[in-house]
Amino acid sequence: MRVTAALTAACALLAACGSGRNSDDEGSAKKPGPVPVAKGHARVPVPRGDGSEIADDFNGDGHRDLVLNDLVKRQSHEDDAGIGIVYGTRGGLRPGARQLISPARQGAATKGQLPAVFDAEESCDLDGDGFTDLVVSTDPPYDGQGRPPVPLQILFGSPGGLTGKAVKLTVPARARAGNDWPDQPVCGDFDGDGANDLVLHASESQLTYLRGPFTRKGVPRAAGQPLVAPGNVPTRPAVDVNRDGYDDLLVREGGDVSPSSVVYGGPNGPARTGFALPAGADVSFGRFGRTKAALDAAIGSQGGTSLRYDLTGPGATVRGTLDVPGTVLAAGDFDGDGFDDLVSSGSELRVFRGRTSGLSASAVVTVKPPATGTTRVLAVADLTGDGLADLAVRTYRGETKDTVAVYPGREEGVVAAEPQVTFSTAEFLERSG
Repeated sequence: MRVTAALTAACALLAACGSGRNSDDEGSAKKPGPVPVAKGHARVPVPRGDGSEIADDFNGDGHRDLVLNDLVKRQSHEDDAGIGIVYGTRGGLRPGARQLISPARQGAATKGQLPAVFDAEESCDLDGDGFTDLVVSTDPPYDGQGRPPVPLQILFGSPGGLTGKAVKLTVPARARAGNDWPDQPVCGDFDGDGANDLVLHASESQLTYLRGPFTRKGVPRAAGQPLVAPGNVPTRPAVDVNRDGYDDLLVREGGDVSPSSVVYGGPNGPARTGFALPAGADVSFGRFGRTKAALDAAIGSQGGTSLRYDLTGPGATVRGTLDVPGTVLAAGDFDGDGFDDLVSSGSELRVFRGRTSGLSASAVVTVKPPATGTTRVLAVADLTGDGLADLAVRTYRGETKDTVAVYPGREEGVVAAEPQVTFSTAEFLERSG
């Protein structure tokens, strides 16, 4: 499960780029062997920045960037190529300004062995230099005996983006519990000191809490004993639910569909369990209705989406439902009215409008996917820099074909009927990538 918010998901994202679909996006390969590599967006240099406070801004130029896992392959059953980064520019995402992050070129070796797996897990500015950093998971060698090595590595942002070698995240022995893998990283300022921290899974009922800022060698400022937790899986993103200045953490009990609880941040980090949420496949926080000052929660499942309005007030009980499946949720203010809108990408891609009366199935906009296939939300974020949230989605059409599309937010109509830009992750497979 992934939790998304009016930040996502996830997911993680980012005009001078041309719009329209690539010539190689349509159809499917009918013969075995390599497929043509999409050439829809000529490669351009990554813009150079001098630092910013924008989320997911790896080159610090003030524009959000996009992170992509699970790139398509040249042919079926090929190894994963790595992580794709598309950099944002003035007016939106620019697919030509792209970068392929591969474990062979940028991974840190363990016992002389480079990782074969590189998956983007979390992003935030861990060292406080104004450039977003990327936390990735790897597959270090482990014989199954004793405590496993730390599988997480950090790629630090810079004026040129994620250009350097990764470093291993240091997790002190005192901050671990048992022989579980220290994984599931979540960024947030949980102790309110202005620096980003990391929370990791430690055991069935404990969390590892690493205080930032981090050094360029991946060492946290401090780390104490594991914290008691109401579940097994810390889940991103961190959100200040009770508006006290400390980021709070959602923790799942475990499994794809399970109950979860909010753990409040404070001077000692995420150490105080707040309220519980019903079981569901996904959770999204946003200001969906009633009052613009209150944070609400939507809990999605195959059977429908439960709504909890005003989490800052007493009780925080379920106050409504949407009779629609919501296995992947995201939230953001697409139309600029001060209320967040809820995106659901279950069987359909739909946007439910936030308003004073709350979310309703009668106030819904259905988004036409960019291609035929399985479409999921990548992120909801202001990718175009106009102050309105935008919707980034990806449609899979097999191991060798996909389409990524960005639909801008609109004051009228919630989101644009047609995407501003589309591209395929096959573009990362060019030899020069």
